[in-house]
Amino acid sequence: MDEDKDKVRSFPPMIGEGARVLVLGSMPGAKSLQEQRYYANERNYLWRLLYGLRGLEPDEAYGDRLAYAAGQGIGLWDMIEHCHREGSLDMNIRNAVPNDLPGLAASYPSLQALAFNGSKSYEIYRKHFAEHPGLAHLDLLRLPSSSPIPTPAMRTLEDRLEKWRMLLPYLKE
Repeated sequence: MDEDKDKVRSFPPMIGEGARVLVLGSMPGAKSLQEQRYYANERNYLWRLLYGLRGLEPDEAYGDRLAYAAGQGIGLWDMIEHCHREGSLDMNIRNAVPNDLPGLAASYPSLQALAFNGSKSYEIYRKHFAEHPGLAHLDLLRLPSSSPIPTPAMRTLEDRLEKWRMLLPYLKE
């Protein structure tokens, strides 16, 4: 069996000077990996959530979306640097190796919070970094996943947006 056939790697962080909150997914989905863009699956709610915090609709161009997030003080990254996974589901992740979150946080002293996009990203954080002194000053925000897959508590974009409003105090004016 070829172990590397289902090995996937995350992207470099998208974070700018003055970032206040880092939104952390688990691992980019198959479409995002194919297109080499954060949250490329148009069904994923991430961009609609970030823009929806200000009552806006997402820009069409990916570069404009990244610029918008940076302008709001939002960075994007994933908890997992590489893993084995068939498809896009978090439940299929095996042999996860975390990204260097403490190293990134040390490089961006303006960071105030880590926002976990779904339970898997928070689970990886707890496993590898819960007691790390370099992250102790950051607020931890557990958010419902931006995945379009409904759960008993999160069925719609509006359900998720209500919870994602906890990002508002960290955004730039």
